[in-house]
Amino acid sequence: MPEKILESLEGVSETLLIPLYVRARESQRPDALLKDDFAVAMINQFDYDFSRIRLQQHDEVGIIMRTNKFDSHVSDFLIQNQEAVVVHIGCGLDTRFERVDDGCVEWFDLDLPAVMALRKRLIHSKCSRYHSLVTSVFNDDWLEEVSQFKPRQFMFLAEGVFPYFDEVQVKSLFLKLRDCFSGAELVCDAHTPFIIWTDNIQLALSKVSTRLRWGLKHGKDVESWGDGLVLLDEWFYFDDPEPRLRPYHWMRYFPVLGKSTGIFHYRLGM
Repeated sequence: MPEKILESLEGVSETLLIPLYVRARESQRPDALLKDDFAVAMINQFDYDFSRIRLQQHDEVGIIMRTNKFDSHVSDFLIQNQEAVVVHIGCGLDTRFERVDDGCVEWFDLDLPAVMALRKRLIHSKCSRYHSLVTSVFNDDWLEEVSQFKPRQFMFLAEGVFPYFDEVQVKSLFLKLRDCFSGAELVCDAHTPFIIWTDNIQLALSKVSTRLRWGLKHGKDVESWGDGLVLLDEWFYFDDPEPRLRPYHWMRYFPVLGKSTGIFHYRLGM
């Protein structure tokens, strides 16, 4: 039996265990919306009190729907752009590359040193098209390595990442990526300020130290940050009639709830 991994993950890094735990739980359901055997294997290697993670049923289903939607965005992008480049910002312990690899994409997983060191212990990819970026996305040290693949088409993913930072940081990153990779696409999720407030209460009850910061009222608000930022499409959790969310379908009739959390797809420059 592999030795248990005892890690002290603090701040934003600790939040990577939430989607990992949810994917592992989902994978063991007979009616699973997503199968991630890697997540199940990783959970079993942690010496961590996962009872700290307390989520409501609709939150768990939402995380899985979010993961599937991000996967779909990438798959569609790779169909339309052969030999594309994808940068997964704040990748945590996700195995999206293994799920969507089309045999041509150059893939970069980016996260903080402690997270990437943990990834290296748990996830082993020998593919030459897979690359690790050990840094903060707000640093500039990774841009040159990724830029070597210009003029290929670029997509940037930020799943469950941006809400943990201030708006000034998120805005600065959008503009930096627009300037360095004009014409690239970016997919991220965001919550309204009201949901930021309610989720922070839930995080406090879960004894997770991190708190959410950035909220987005409307997807098109980002367009006001600078020239060339264009909202291509947006998706909200009640847009799809997922049966497991049926008890909550009434929320779609109240925009403050039904449009409170979504996934937003942008083009960065021309």
